[in-house]
Amino acid sequence: MAEVNFPALEEKILRFWQQNNIFSKTISQRRRATNFVFYEGPPTANGHPGIHHVEARCFKDIICRYKTMRGFRVIRKAGWDTHGLPVELQIEKQLGLNSKKEIEKYGIEKFNRECRKSVWLYKKDWENLTERIGFWIDMKNPYITYEPEYIETVWWLLKKIWEKGLLYKDYKVLPYCPRCGTGLSSHEVAQGYKKVKENSLYLRFNLISSDPQWQNTAILSWTTTPWTLPGNVALAVGPEIEYVKVPDSAKENYWLVIAKPNLNLLFQQGIIKPLSEEELKSYPHFKGSILAGLKYQPLFKVPELETERSYQVYPADFITSEEGTGVVHTAVMYGEEDYQLGKKAGLPTFHTVTEEGRFIEGLEGGLAGLEVKHPETEKIITSLIEERGTLFQEYLYEHDYPFCWRCKTALLYYAKPGWFIAMRQVKKNLLI
Repeated sequence: MAEVNFPALEEKILRFWQQNNIFSKTISQRRRATNFVFYEGPPTANGHPGIHHVEARCFKDIICRYKTMRGFRVIRKAGWDTHGLPVELQIEKQLGLNSKKEIEKYGIEKFNRECRKSVWLYKKDWENLTERIGFWIDMKNPYITYEPEYIETVWWLLKKIWEKGLLYKDYKVLPYCPRCGTGLSSHEVAQGYKKVKENSLYLRFNLISSDPQWQNTAILSWTTTPWTLPGNVALAVGPEIEYVKVPDSAKENYWLVIAKPNLNLLFQQGIIKPLSEEELKSYPHFKGSILAGLKYQPLFKVPELETERSYQVYPADFITSEEGTGVVHTAVMYGEEDYQLGKKAGLPTFHTVTEEGRFIEGLEGGLAGLEVKHPETEKIITSLIEERGTLFQEYLYEHDYPFCWRCKTALLYYAKPGWFIAMRQVKKNLLI
C-alpha cells in the first residue's frame, strides 16, 4: 500500500474547493434554507497567528460545517479586531512612550494613526493560515471594528438597549493595572502571579460605645494591603462565628475581640500570647451577630467617607477562620466582597486612590500623591497607624500576588465605573 502524503492531499482538496467555489456554493445554492449566521470573534492582525488560533478556528469550523451538513444556509462573516491594549502597547514601545500622559503629549490623533497602521501588519499571514487549515469564512467582506459603519452599529444597539431600560451604571471591582490604565481578565491575571514577602498589619479598631462591656475594647483585624486602610469604612464579622474578648498584651486594661477559631493560628504566629484553656474560658464569648452595629473610631479622616452607616461592624457570609482574626477590614472600592457588602449596607463609594495608583490629593498624613504600592509609602502608613495607637503588630507574610503580565506592575483590585446590561431581565427570552 502506497504511503499517503497528507500535506499534498490537503493541498489537492484546497485547490478543488477554490477552483469550484465550493464555499460560496454552500450559500448561493441554499437561498430558501434557514439561515445560520456566524460572526467570527475577530483576531487582531498586529501579531502573528499561533497554534492556539488554529485550535480555536477548528472548533469554529466544525460547528459551521455541522450546520451546513444539517441543511442550513451558513453565512460566515470574518472580522478584524482593530482596538485594544495589545495594539496600543506595541505602538508605545515603538515610539518609546511610557504612560498615558506621554501619549497625550505626543498627540492622541497621531498615536491612533500609528495604531491603525500596525493592526494590518500580519494580515497576509492570517489569511494564508485561514486558507491552509481549510477554515471556511468570508474574508473578502469582513467587519472591521475601527470603521464608522461598525462603530455606529454598536451605538445603535446600545441605544436600543437603553430604550428598553436595560442599561445601567455601576462599579465593578477588577484586577487593575495603574501603569496600563486597564483591567485584566482572569486569564491575564493568571499569567502574572509572583510569590512575594510583604509586611502585613494587625490593627486595633477602637470601639465607641456607652455599653460598659465594650469600653477599653478594640476589634483586632488583619490586612495584607495597607494601602487600602485610608479607604476603610466598615468591619465584617461572621454572624455565627464565636468571638472572644481577650486582654491586649501591649495595652494595660485593654481588650481585643478575636474570632475563637483563629486563636491557635495567632498563637503559632506569635501575634498574641498563648492562653490556657482555663484562662480562655474565663473571658467573654459571643456570636459575631452581637458585634453587628457597633461603631469604631476611623483610622483616617476622610470627610467623603463619613456617613451614618460608616465605621461600624456588619455581618458577612465570607468570613473564614483560615487566616487573620476572623474580622475583615472593609474598603468598599478595593475588593469584590467589600464592594458587595458596601452595596448591601449602603456604604459610600469614594476612591482614596487615583486610577494612576496614587493617593488622592487632600489625603491626610502626607500621603497625598504617593504611589500606593511603593514600599516607602507602606512605611509611612505603618508609622501613622503606630503613632495613633492602632497598630498592634507587623507580620511578614509570604503569598502569591498578581502583577501585570505586560509591564510587571503590581495590580490593584479597584472598583471601576462602567455601564452594564441587565441580562437577567431578558434571561428567559434568550434561553431556547
